Amino acid sequence: MDKQTTLKSSFTLTGKGLHTGLPVTITFNPAEAGTGYRIQRTDLEGQPIINALAENISETSRGTVIEQEGVKVSTIEHAMAALYAAQVDNCLIQVDQPEFPILDGSSKFYTEAIAAAGIEELADNREYYVVTKRIEFKDEESGSSIVILPDDKFSVDVHVSYPSAILSNQFASLNDLSEFGNEIASCRTFVFVREIEQLLQANLIKGGDLDNAIVIYDQQIDQSKIDQLTDLLGKERVKVENLGYLNKTPLRFENECARHKLLDVIGDLALIGQQIKGHVIATCPGHTVNSKFTKKIRKELRRQETSVPIYDPNEAPIFDIKDIRRMLPHRYPMQLVDKIIYVDDKMVIGVKNLTGNEEIFNGHFPNEPVMPGVLQVEAMAQTGGILVLNTVPDPENYSTYFLKIDNVKFRTKAVPGDTLIFKLMLMTPVRRGIATMKGYAFVGNKIVSEAEFTAQIAKNK
Repeated sequence: MDKQTTLKSSFTLTGKGLHTGLPVTITFNPAEAGTGYRIQRTDLEGQPIINALAENISETSRGTVIEQEGVKVSTIEHAMAALYAAQVDNCLIQVDQPEFPILDGSSKFYTEAIAAAGIEELADNREYYVVTKRIEFKDEESGSSIVILPDDKFSVDVHVSYPSAILSNQFASLNDLSEFGNEIASCRTFVFVREIEQLLQANLIKGGDLDNAIVIYDQQIDQSKIDQLTDLLGKERVKVENLGYLNKTPLRFENECARHKLLDVIGDLALIGQQIKGHVIATCPGHTVNSKFTKKIRKELRRQETSVPIYDPNEAPIFDIKDIRRMLPHRYPMQLVDKIIYVDDKMVIGVKNLTGNEEIFNGHFPNEPVMPGVLQVEAMAQTGGILVLNTVPDPENYSTYFLKIDNVKFRTKAVPGDTLIFKLMLMTPVRRGIATMKGYAFVGNKIVSEAEFTAQIAKNK
């Protein structure tokens, strides 16, 4: 199981805001495990912090804006994409304006600065959002859609289409996050000349220029109108004769626009708050459909409470049935854990294959076999016992006695044929032989029961 990460050291970048045009200083700092991405507005009284999570997205008209308790920060997507692609889980970002700097319109400088700062592994485990079924979201108004499919890693395909002779259909893909730095990070945002007046009227792109955006001229416009737009932007006038790209530097990739849309998808999906294992297919994406999809996934995660353990029955267990018998005193019919597939100093994952031959089903119930809830709790307790005993050098000489069980909930039935996955996590460090744990029992991707346990380790007499 992977560990959470953060930056090894802080770094600072300066630039101007794309929409405000204001000079911006932004600093990225290491953060403790479990922090996630947090953005601190250092220019405001009290230096309030915004959690960079999907539920805090407030606007998506021309970039992603997050807001918490009336405090906003915008154009965060390029930095979020760089952090996510580098698999940095925890970072405190300090910014002195209501907007991140646009820099060159890509994630290039963020990505390079993260690499220079270095990444540090933390002690806590990383939790993934593991896609177990096809999830689709379609924005009926725009026709944009995002589909995510089960996969053992994160990958993205993006298709874009515009009614434009210069930029019509393009496709981009990212097969692995390790490719982001070379293939995606340097791809710049883009705008059509025909959109500029409307954006200016909306009080946007005050900091836009030919150095931080690809400008696409795909419809003939009178030169006087172009002069008027450049004057409004406060930029040097540009004489335009032919349709095409107006930038001084050439495209970095033939499909740079599609690659930038892929970058934006990653930046918006980063607001789920977990690394993803799944294959994303985005058709004509934009910040609006991205954010709606991300909010949908985030809502499911909050409802789920904890990530479902990944179970591959083909992998050899950490502890098999014989190992468990050496650690626990339980025997048939009360040994309720078949194998342990993961254990560290804070968490354990165990498996119980529930068959129709269990003695309990003779009386519970003959015509409606259901695993008693009390035995689900007992199975979680046994799994937790292995976690606690794993903290002593000679577990066979100790036993675990449970002192208290709290907040027990039963959500759905466990029946013959089910494979129960137990996940137990220490809530506090073990002190003076006392351990407190939170436990979950899963069938598939659903929680069937949960409880909190307090246990004592005692040496056998």
